[in-house]
This record gives sequence, structure tokens and C-alpha cells, in this order.
Amino acid sequence: MLKFENTNRLTLCLITDQLTLLLYFKILSKSNNHKAGYVSVIGNPNVGKSTFLNKLMGHRLSIVSAKAQTTRHRILGILNHPNYQIIFSDTPGLINPKYNLQKKMMVSAKETLLDTDVMIYMVDCSKSVPYDKFFVDSLNDLDIPLLLLVNKIDLCNQTILEDIVIKWEKIMPKAKIYAISALTGFYCNQILQHIVELLPYSSAYFPKDQITDRPERFFVNETIRKHILNYYHREIPYAVEVLTEEFIEEPDIIRLRSIVYVERESQKGIVIGHKGKALTIIGTKARKDLERFFNKKIFLKINVKIAKNWRKDPTMLKKFGYS
Repeated sequence: MLKFENTNRLTLCLITDQLTLLLYFKILSKSNNHKAGYVSVIGNPNVGKSTFLNKLMGHRLSIVSAKAQTTRHRILGILNHPNYQIIFSDTPGLINPKYNLQKKMMVSAKETLLDTDVMIYMVDCSKSVPYDKFFVDSLNDLDIPLLLLVNKIDLCNQTILEDIVIKWEKIMPKAKIYAISALTGFYCNQILQHIVELLPYSSAYFPKDQITDRPERFFVNETIRKHILNYYHREIPYAVEVLTEEFIEEPDIIRLRSIVYVERESQKGIVIGHKGKALTIIGTKARKDLERFFNKKIFLKINVKIAKNWRKDPTMLKKFGYS
């Protein structure tokens, strides 16, 4: 530790200015060699956005299901490297909203146009799905790098893939088009390198040990919801929301109490199942996933409550985090 008992005021000022200058150049040098930026991943429901994000992150931050509208919230996944930090934004699939919940989801998706350094638009080569022309035109007007990823090439042949690429070259002439398989990881590492090349030079926006902007309770909610999506059929999964009301971390265990909200009494009975069997299965699967996620023993208690028409209720939507 430096001591200045016998140092006059002028000398002290010179030393202080030199230290400040050295610190400034150290920060500047670090910033000039470091890249950081926001990358948004958008597209229609179920094209593989969350699978792609999870593959690049090496963590299951976003839930994945064969059902559409799996992702409801915008989730930031922060990928850290000594030379860069990428803040990925996984957004809800683009749909025509039918009720307040979906309207909130679309606001979240379209906000990504305002604060991103690289835009990724993903399409599914295994399905011919209509696209939102207004939204695609908005992408074409952006003055930022635009990547179009043709996903699920493991499910289509070369002829179909070539036709799709030709189609999208006409629709989005400014985009760089790449064929990938998020499920198998084909060409995903190369896409990551392309993204790094496109990022601006900047110091990190978040601490380098942070992997998301979401709190731990959010991932408990999403893990339970994922297993509800995979277990139940038809309308039940879409009428469900989850809130974790207790998260108590002890040295050797995390104790959780979560509430599954449904819209009607009949849905409550289906979610619980005969003698609680269905809810027990959901709870067991969620607990095992959470133990892997937190690397700790989990005690999980799940209750089911009714919140009538919560998908149309602004107050309930705000409670569930749809601001």
C-alpha cells in the first residue's frame, strides 16, 4: 500500500494523475481488444430459436417444446469469453395476437428492433410457413447486420433447401443466409464466429460471471411450465402460468414452493390428475431438472390455483411479469 506522509501536495497530485492515466489506458486497451453487443433472435413460433440459443450458450436457459408459443418472455442469455461478451435475446415467436397475453408477447418481440447490434431471423426449412411481411420489411430497413438462418436442415433435402434459399434471397436481399441445424449443432459454431466478427468493440455490459438477466425463480417457473407443456395436451398448457413464491437456499438444499395457475376449475382437476398422479409426475421431472440446473438437492412443493381468464386480465399479466 502506498503511503504519502512525507510527500508534498504537488508530488501527490502528479502521482495521482499518473495512476489515473495508467488506469485510463488500461481500460481503453481492454475495450479496444474486447467486443460486446446485443444479438436478437426472432422468427415464427417453433422454428428453433430457443434450441439455437441453448446450443450456443451451453445452458438450457430457454425452455424447448414441440408446441408453439413455448417462449413467452424475452430472455437474455449472456455468453462470456475473454475477448467478447454476446447478449443474446430469445423472443416469443411472431404471431397475430388474439388476447392480451399474446399482445404483451408481441410487444416484447418487436422491441428487439430498437436495441440490437446484430439481428438474426430464423426460418424452418421443413415447413412452408407464412411470414409477417410488415415485420420482414422492417428488418430490411434496419441499418445493422442481418443474418437469416434456415434451420432444421436435418429434416429437408438439398433441393428443398436450395429453393428456400432462393426464395429468401429475394425477400431479404440484405441478409446473409446460412443453413443450420440447431438440434444437431451443424454450422452453429461458425455462426457464432460470424456474430463475433460483426460485434462492435466495447467493454462488457454485464459482469463476466453472469449468464442471464433473469432471477433464479424465473428458471424454476419455466422448468415447471416446460414439463406441463410436454405432459398435457390441447389447451391446458396455454392456460397455465407458474409463480415461485418461496425460494429458500440452505447449504445442502434449495426449498421451493411454486403455484401453478389455471383459468378454470376443470383445468385444475386435469393438471392435478387422479389422486394427484399427474402433478406428482410433473413435480418429479421438474425437480430432477432443477437439481441439474442448480447442482444442488431440491425440495419442490407445487400447488394449483385458479385465476379466472388471467390471459386477458391486465392485473394478473403484470403479476406474472408481462409488463
